[in-house]
Amino acid sequence: MDRPVSALLLDTHVVLWWRMNDPRLTAMARDTIAGAAVAWVSAASAWEVAIKQALGRLVLPGPFAAGVDASGFQRLPVEFEHAAEAAALPPHHQDPFDRMLVAQARLAGLTLVTHDRALASYDVPILWT
Repeated sequence: MDRPVSALLLDTHVVLWWRMNDPRLTAMARDTIAGAAVAWVSAASAWEVAIKQALGRLVLPGPFAAGVDASGFQRLPVEFEHAAEAAALPPHHQDPFDRMLVAQARLAGLTLVTHDRALASYDVPILWT
């Protein structure tokens, strides 16, 4: 990414990697997140985490919301407009959580921080991890 980024939307795995200090989150991505004016976490990510926890596919040391708040990230609610935008997206990616993040980033003018290369087909600024 060549320009400074002031407002980010973090993909679910990025939030988890941030909290776990996971080396898959590159130093460049970590520095950009730390220096952003605001880093948003979608309610869609909270929903995705809750489902994975309920299925036994994810164990966290504490509540996801507490980790988001402790990291200084802002909570981004899902609005009706986001749902309409997600429904209108081309079917490049089938994951409903990722489609919601793309829709939210597009409508709010946010840069999406992700490792998911399947999202490159969408018209949204992306910071790769």
